[in-house]
Amino acid sequence: MAHEQNTQLLNLLTNCVTECNHCASACLEEEDVKMLTKCIKLDLDCADICLLMAGYLARGSEHAEHLMSECAEICQKCAAECEKHAAMGMEHCRTCAEACRQCAEACMQMVHA
Repeated sequence: MAHEQNTQLLNLLTNCVTECNHCASACLEEEDVKMLTKCIKLDLDCADICLLMAGYLARGSEHAEHLMSECAEICQKCAAECEKHAAMGMEHCRTCAEACRQCAEACMQMVHA
């Protein structure tokens, strides 16, 4: 898997890292931070796995394929958690959920390709 073949997925992974890190930081600025603990933890986990996945893809690691489904799963869980808070008007969670969903879908397409 050369990175030239995976440009779109690499862009989605990088965007997911950015949005998850932003969301975690923005959650820490919210009034009821304790309510957002699960969201913050998932944001950090998602950002980490997406960053790792982007590195693996960029260098054509043989381990990329079997980690892709794990990345998709964490992205899906992060999106689901963020969507709960987006429904309460937290724009950073809405943006993060969207990025995570797009990334999860792209990862699953890669797994099933």
